[in-house]
Amino acid sequence: MKRSVGVIARGIRTPIVSTGDKIEKIVVDSIREAAEMEGFAIRDRDIIGITESVVARAQGNYASADDIKMDIKNKYDGETLGVLFPILSRNRFAVLLKGIARGAKHIVLMLQYPSDEVGNPLVSIEKLDEKEIDPWKDNLTEEEFHKAFGETTHPFTGINYIEYYRSLIETSGAKCTILFSNRPETVLTYTEQVLTCDVHTRLRTKKQLLKAGAKKVYGLDDILTTSMNGNGYNPEYGLLGSNKATEETVKLFPRDSQKVAEQIQTVMKEATGKKVEVLVYGDGAFKDPQGKIWELADPVVSPGYTVGLEGTPNEVKIKYLADNEFADLKGEKLKTAIAEHIKNKKENLAGAMEAQGTTPRKLTDLIGSLCDLTSGSGDKGTPVVYIQGYFDSYIEA
Repeated sequence: MKRSVGVIARGIRTPIVSTGDKIEKIVVDSIREAAEMEGFAIRDRDIIGITESVVARAQGNYASADDIKMDIKNKYDGETLGVLFPILSRNRFAVLLKGIARGAKHIVLMLQYPSDEVGNPLVSIEKLDEKEIDPWKDNLTEEEFHKAFGETTHPFTGINYIEYYRSLIETSGAKCTILFSNRPETVLTYTEQVLTCDVHTRLRTKKQLLKAGAKKVYGLDDILTTSMNGNGYNPEYGLLGSNKATEETVKLFPRDSQKVAEQIQTVMKEATGKKVEVLVYGDGAFKDPQGKIWELADPVVSPGYTVGLEGTPNEVKIKYLADNEFADLKGEKLKTAIAEHIKNKKENLAGAMEAQGTTPRKLTDLIGSLCDLTSGSGDKGTPVVYIQGYFDSYIEA
């Protein structure tokens, strides 16, 4: 029978996961139940994606604003602290900022402009052009920013993040100074102690600050790498990847994700005899074309995955072959020629014309993004994604 379907991604409904639940059993049982109800077979090299949030929930990997305060006090002197380049997000940064502010007397908050690291805008590029302000050269005080641009709100949420972050700092008991600059060293005029809150550029920012003379520099990845008060922590990512749970707590990025992925693979093998691949995934690696916001606010797309998901795809572009190598063929002859070419393709197609347009992204970034788009972050109730046919090609029967 001729095969007519390629990749299939299914959102799998599961019970609501709570602290202490055996996540491996929940995942495998939910997939097996779905397979029986929907009539699909579990096969070798299928892929299971499980969202990082339910892994962290099962682990009970939560921390409070006061836990953050304790670690801030452990690392700094409690006086003036520069807080650099946070994401403009209630979900990602509000509780963190409360805890940080409780650990210092004065917070010098320095925001990137015209937008934060992932694209949340403070002001439009057009307004910068209109005012002839260069964000890579011009450092602005809060008064100068408001004089140039007035009150600004997020286009989607309507939140004035300047005022919102100020209120969080001041209600936490700290004095607040707000600056606008893309140059890390700008903050050193106010303090030599700095917490840099950027995600993907954090290593460069730390290096720039130390080179410019900062005395103490940490990032969010250095906060809560060990437990405070017996609560959650992440030894690799600290506060990076955390999300608001309540007004006073955050859910941290899960620990031991590699181990979790491997355990799910083992449990599925024992239950079905099939060897599937598994990854724990967070944000997808894609950018919203309408809002210009990059989805990836987590430090990585996948913090843990099985070995079969290492590497990048090695694919040819079928339309290139059809338009060039086999332009004189049609129908079954064209199909046969392309299938034969795929069967005999080189092990590494980097730089080959036949692979142009097949950007060699990491498999985990591609698959994690597919999972994130499939499961969503709302009320679908499908924190597990089951993918079939991902490694198949045109020649698969």
